[in-house]
This record gives sequence, C-alpha cells and structure tokens, in this order.
Amino acid sequence: MSWKKLEQASIKFRLLALLLPTMALVTATSLWFTHTDALNSGNAAYDRSLLGAIKSLDLNTSTASGGLSVELPYRLFEFFQLTATGNVYFRVATADGLVEIGNPDLPQPPVPLQTGQPVFYDAVYFGETVRIGAFSRPLAPASAKGGQLVIQVAESTASRERFTADLMRRAAWRDFWLWLAMSLAVILGLTLALRPLTRLAAQTRARQVDDLRALPTDGLPHDLRPLVDAVNQQLARTQDLMAERRSFIDDASHQLRTPLSVLKTQVDYTLRESQPDRQKAAIQALSDELTHAIRATNQLLTLGQSDASRIEYETVDLSQLARAVAMALLPLARAKRIDLGVDMPDTALFAQGDRHLLEQAWLNITHNAIEHGKPQGTVTLKAGIEQPVQWLQVSDDGPGMPREVINRMGQRFVKSQSSRGSGLGLAIAYSVMTRHGGRLQSQPPTPGHSHTVTLEWPCP
Repeated sequence: MSWKKLEQASIKFRLLALLLPTMALVTATSLWFTHTDALNSGNAAYDRSLLGAIKSLDLNTSTASGGLSVELPYRLFEFFQLTATGNVYFRVATADGLVEIGNPDLPQPPVPLQTGQPVFYDAVYFGETVRIGAFSRPLAPASAKGGQLVIQVAESTASRERFTADLMRRAAWRDFWLWLAMSLAVILGLTLALRPLTRLAAQTRARQVDDLRALPTDGLPHDLRPLVDAVNQQLARTQDLMAERRSFIDDASHQLRTPLSVLKTQVDYTLRESQPDRQKAAIQALSDELTHAIRATNQLLTLGQSDASRIEYETVDLSQLARAVAMALLPLARAKRIDLGVDMPDTALFAQGDRHLLEQAWLNITHNAIEHGKPQGTVTLKAGIEQPVQWLQVSDDGPGMPREVINRMGQRFVKSQSSRGSGLGLAIAYSVMTRHGGRLQSQPPTPGHSHTVTLEWPCP
C-alpha cells in the first residue's frame, strides 16, 4: 500500500499497519539475537567437552622415553563420541610436525597457538563440518625436540546444529505466539480506545441537517476533547452566521418589499392621473423611488459580497482610488451643490487590500456624507499610510451622525429618523474593515474641525 493510500485509511487501520509490522520486526530481531545466543551457548557447552578430551589426552601423553607416546583413553573417547553423536578425531604432535599421532591432516588453527591457552574453531574435514579444539604446551625438558606439544581434538557439529535448531524452533514458536497475542491485544486495545470516537461519529451521522447543537463531551478521552471543542466552536460560529443570514434575509426582504410596494402604488397613481403636470410630478417621484430601490439592492449585494467573498489582497494606489470614488459620486455632488474634493499627497501611496471592497466602502461613506452633510457644503476625501495602519477618510462640514447611530455603527439597517437611505452604507464599510482586520471610526464635529469618518486597517 502506498503512503498516500495509508494516509487516507482509517485511524485504526493506519495504526495497525504501522504497529503490526513494527512488532514483527522487533520479534524477528529478538529471534536473531536468540539464534546468536543459542550458538554461543551451544559452543560454550560443547567446547567444555572438547577441552576435557584435550586435557585427558595431555595427561596420557609421555616423552619420558625420548620419543612421543600416547595412551589413548578409550573409555573417554567412546563416551565423548556418544555425546557428540558423530565422528571424533584427534592429533598429538610436536610443533615442528616431525612426530604425529592420530589424524595428521586435521586443519590447523587460524591463529598461532599460545602456550596453555586452548583455541576453538570451525573447519571442514573430509567434507564434514567439525569443531576443533587445539592446545599447546612445552615438551618435557628431557626431550627438547620440537619445543612444543600440540594436541587437537575434533568432533562433528551435527549435535550442535541439532541443539541450536531445536532451540531456535522452540524460540520461533514462542515468539510467534507472543507476537500473535500482542497483535490481538493491540487490536482489542485500539477497538476499545477508538470506541468513543466511533460513538461520536455515529451520534453526528444520526443528526438532522439543521441540527447545529454542540457535540457532547461527556465520557470522551482528554485527547479527543480539543478536537470536539474546535468542532463545537465551528458549529457555534456557523449557527451565529446562519442566524445572522436569516435576520439579514428577513430585513432585506422588508427593505425591498416596501420600495416595490411604493413603486406599484405610484405606477397605479400615474396611470390614473390625467393632468400632465401632476402626471410628470408622479413620474419624477417614481424615478426617485426607483433610484432608491436600485441603490438599496446594490448595497444589499455589496454587503453580501463583503460578508462572504474571499479577501484578495493586492497593491492599491490610494490616489487613483480616491479619484475613482470622486468621479463616481460627482454627478450626485453637483446635483446637491456639494463641493466634493480630493486631498491627497503628491507622493504615491500604495496600500495592500482588496481594491473592490475598499472602493465600495469608501463610496458608501462618501455617499452618506453627500446625502446627510451640510446643504451646499464641502466633502473631502483623504487617505494615508502611517505605520502600522493604512487609512481612508471622508470629512464633511455637516452636523455629524446622531449618537444612536454611532453607538450601533456597523449594524444593518441602522439609520437616523430623517434618513431616506436603507441604513446599509455604514454596515458595508464596517464589514469591509472587519474582513481586513481593521475598524471604522466616526469623529463628531468640533469647533474648527469637520465631521470625519475613518476606515483604517493594518499594514501587512
């Protein structure tokens, strides 16, 4: 199975896919160490028997006659051959090889012999694997020929191999059953450990589509509670969002239904009116109401886009943005005889933000200033970048917003009693600033200062 498929599998399967092979690898490693220990233990036990045979031959070797004589311990060799369950070989010789008794062609030790220190090694003798023990000691002073006496005893390794194989077979079965028991314990443990998660999943699947209540945390392990708490927080945010959307839809339907009803009434009145002057006045009123309905609809769409759309940060030329806002509202300003101006520095101002949303927010604040500011007054657009914030500003010489509107600034459909607007302009600006991580501020007019509304958001 590929790693990608493993990541997509269930938690239980992923844990088993990781744990069981790991346990098998550990078991195999343990078995390898057991094999090594079995070889070392078998060699240690059987080498003591070889050393005993070497010592017995040494005790039965004589150089008193000037030559080399060995009295073979037949009973010991018979017993040794029975325990070895195979062939037994021996060699007694001088170090120079001039005098040899026994099997003269036994393989020599791989390293030079040290006096009084036995050496054990494996070799092949006549196609048979044998274990050889070699021992060296000085010849008796009476016979200085050759200097050293070498004794070698070899036995077949068949009994050792059977011993090791039997030990490994028992160890392998033991480790297999142990691995199987651990695997079952792991599977059972995972099933019990994941039962709260399975129960939570079943409870979630059984819910209705519109059930956004918090998931229960009773009886859940501490490891799962952060996940459930995060899901509950998301459910709470979704519930608040849905409640806000329902409220928005209800209010929006009311805001659109009223202008449409008024439009229908005005159309019916215009159709019944026969005098040209009164008919013209009715058509003008119908046009004004239609303009109001169009603006309210556009504001609703802008607010919905601001709440739901993804912020697309880009480099925004604030001077160019100010000119675009001023040009868009210039006809309205001229109609109301408002002096609409732009006060921007000579140096370029490049900010980071969503250009479309920033333009809509600035448009709505400026529109409010033109509509509700001082008649034939002045409205000025400003912008700047002063670390750590970027800001857009609208100043007018009007009376400013009422206190009840400032206290609820940012809420939908909040407006003063004298306003004919939809109460969405400030809500749009507030939503745009919130999405940018900023804020919307209103500074009431003071002697010598204009009423200002500022949109500011942090620099990246």
